[in-house]
Amino acid sequence: MKILLAEDDFATRKFMAGFLSKYGECDVTVDGMEAVDAYMMALEDGEPYDLVCLDIMMPVMDGYQALVGIRNLEKERQIPQEKAAKVIMTTALNDESNVKMAFELGCTVYSGKPVDQDRFEQAMKKLGLI
Repeated sequence: MKILLAEDDFATRKFMAGFLSKYGECDVTVDGMEAVDAYMMALEDGEPYDLVCLDIMMPVMDGYQALVGIRNLEKERQIPQEKAAKVIMTTALNDESNVKMAFELGCTVYSGKPVDQDRFEQAMKKLGLI
């Protein structure tokens, strides 16, 4: 599995990269702009990401903006929904309005922080990633 992680907090980034690397190649970015750029480069190289994990609160471009950018790249390249990347929003923002906004913008799963490894693995299993 090819994974993209966008997380600005060093400790969370280190934890998530270690956790996710058990399941495949994990590329790490520190803001939404880097994530969209990495996603675009992967598409151009013909090696798209299977899973994208986005924090919502990041500098330069937040997770919502990055999610929109990623979904727009998929639309531009006419990638069918079943082949689109699975996007898990990982955030401390667990109120209803943030959850609703993330799903409206195209996220696949919403995971609160701190990340519960067992629940995260269950979500990846349900998505058919592991």
